[in-house]
Amino acid sequence: MHRTARLLLGLTTAAALGLGPPATAASASAATASTASAARAAETWEWGPTASSDRRGWAGGVVRSSGTGLRIHGDLYDAAGARTCSWLKIKWLSDRGRWHTKTFRNCSQSRILSFRVNAGYMLTASAKVCRGTSTRITGRCSGWEGVWSQGG
Repeated sequence: MHRTARLLLGLTTAAALGLGPPATAASASAATASTASAARAAETWEWGPTASSDRRGWAGGVVRSSGTGLRIHGDLYDAAGARTCSWLKIKWLSDRGRWHTKTFRNCSQSRILSFRVNAGYMLTASAKVCRGTSTRITGRCSGWEGVWSQGG
């Protein structure tokens, strides 16, 4: 019994290391294609939607890796008939231990505001959506929602 377990363990290890029978060209190219698509998928993280407490403003988007770090992309929506503006506040902690903040405003009930933040190499990022006037945030904010965090 002990010898059979050792033989099965050896075969499993050989298969994991790729020492098994040679693969055909079709299966090798399929494996390469799936590895490439998995690599692309690992470079994009979705976040949102995050809504203000009165549900009249919301935002969502993706975080993508680039040659210079990470970029936060997304859209900020303002509900029709709201008569005020939707605000998005994003904060992130850089790899140097410094907090950064970027704020976006959308006062158009008919158009979506697309935004992009070049966050560089960051450790964590959070966002919240608020309501306000055309000049400042007045309240009705969501809580800080995690957009991205190093290590998941």
